[in-house]
Amino acid sequence: MASSSFDIDAPRWDQSTFMGRLNHFFNITDWRTVTLPNSRLDEAKALVDSCRAGSVPPGTTEEQLHYAKKLYDSAFHPDTGDRMNLIGRMSFQVPGGMAITGLMLQFYRTVPAVVFWQWVNQSFNALVNYTNRNAASPITPKQIGVAYFTATSTALATAVGLNLYTKKAPPLVARWVPFVAVASANCVNVPMMRQQEVLNGIAVTDENGNKLGHSKKAAVKGITQVVVSRITMAAPGMIILPIIMQRMEKYKFMQRITYLHGPIQVMLVGAFLVFMVPAACSLFPQRCSMAVSKLEPELRDSIVSQYGQAVKHVYFNKGL
Repeated sequence: MASSSFDIDAPRWDQSTFMGRLNHFFNITDWRTVTLPNSRLDEAKALVDSCRAGSVPPGTTEEQLHYAKKLYDSAFHPDTGDRMNLIGRMSFQVPGGMAITGLMLQFYRTVPAVVFWQWVNQSFNALVNYTNRNAASPITPKQIGVAYFTATSTALATAVGLNLYTKKAPPLVARWVPFVAVASANCVNVPMMRQQEVLNGIAVTDENGNKLGHSKKAAVKGITQVVVSRITMAAPGMIILPIIMQRMEKYKFMQRITYLHGPIQVMLVGAFLVFMVPAACSLFPQRCSMAVSKLEPELRDSIVSQYGQAVKHVYFNKGL
């Protein structure tokens, strides 16, 4: 049985190591959690809140508390505690990403198909980026619209331009165009969707969670890490899978089932993403840190004047 002193927010795995973070994100990005009804998620949240308040219901086991925390982390925003929309959750990256990416890789030959699937992908990415933003930095509907338009335009321009440019290139090069477009758009989509963090700074705290101020440099570091993670998440499936498909399509049995090429690619992308979603999220700690010496001069001076040399690093949620 779990005691009333059970710390439900204590990490089950060491977050300072990649393997510890990998176990953590395998847990909270589990795609099976998206099939659960909101009522079940709300029950998990209620149990987590009760545990935090020190009133664990009688008969509750530690395993039940761990599972409730898993559902809570998979569906509720870490800053606000609000339930996130289904499509924007990281636990939806496998089913959502495998469908969109698989179809992007299948329908890459014609300009209309490229335009449509890149638009679908950027719409999906924009929702994911907005859902997983640092909620302490609000963004206006106008800024959301500008971010969405800019990222979508970048993806379309890159994909259509390269699609036309690679007409005479080897077939494999043309198959890699979707990845280049996705990577380019991620470099625009994430920073634009989270521009308020760059413009106004992101809240930073000391090791104990005491707020110290806002830092633009911390925001840039966090967003950069998210961009690298997103590109890494997509890379294996969108680079390796085209090589696999090109070789498989030479076989006669594959030539007889061309209508199944799309579903095959969707399933293979899913196989990649089951591992790559948690792996990419694990590249950097969720609770990002930064040396006080690397902060803006005014914030650094403020911290030093209040705490002297006692505070060496600041901490912040980098988002996902």
